[in-house]
Amino acid sequence: MNLRCIAVDDEPLALDIIESYIKKLAFLQLVRTCSSATEAMQVLQEEKVDLMFLDIEMPELTGIQFLNILKNQPLIIFTTAYPDYALEGFNQDAVDYLLKPIPFDRFLKAVTKAQERLQRNGKATEAAAAAPSPPAAQEHDFMFVKADYKTIRVDFKDILWIEGLKDYIIIQTKDQKIITLLSMNKMMEKLPEAKFLRVHRSFIVSLQKIDSIEKSRIRIGSKEIPIGEVYKEQFLKWVEENNIQ
Repeated sequence: MNLRCIAVDDEPLALDIIESYIKKLAFLQLVRTCSSATEAMQVLQEEKVDLMFLDIEMPELTGIQFLNILKNQPLIIFTTAYPDYALEGFNQDAVDYLLKPIPFDRFLKAVTKAQERLQRNGKATEAAAAAPSPPAAQEHDFMFVKADYKTIRVDFKDILWIEGLKDYIIIQTKDQKIITLLSMNKMMEKLPEAKFLRVHRSFIVSLQKIDSIEKSRIRIGSKEIPIGEVYKEQFLKWVEENNIQ
């Protein structure tokens, strides 16, 4: 199975090395090299991409920030000079995490893993298509999270906001503060899309609980929550759709 790839890095030398490695392998096809996340976003909208080599430390948008706003992600292999981001890479469900300077044998191991994952995903899709459709799942108005050595039910209607703190998140409800080991991306997957919105790399808000909006801040009760530049456009779109002046 061939993989269509893009490489995203603000260092020309790093892009040259990845491009040279890709050309050595017949099952890889380089679609484009990009010097920024915004350039990569345009390519992803125009081209079919199976695998993205993504640097983390980049100007304007870091690789992590880019993934947090990107929908329908291809497979990801992080390429970085900083080992400190390894855990975040794991939380992003990356195929692999390559430290610069990248040796070819390590690159080959990573892309082989990507090829195997894509093959597994393809087989799973085929099996799902062949199987009879299950009854439609009932949409719940609650979720369960692990905290304090137990599993706790959290009703969506009770959540005020959610705050990310490194490897943990805080779920603030009207009655309690729940701390659980979970990434912000995984939490967004659990929440109903129509009722919650990520407005900052560290904050998700319940749209029904917003008391006021002032410039780049949201107030819920006595809590002031910043609106990050990366998320501002999506938030303003929600404001416009709901006729908020």
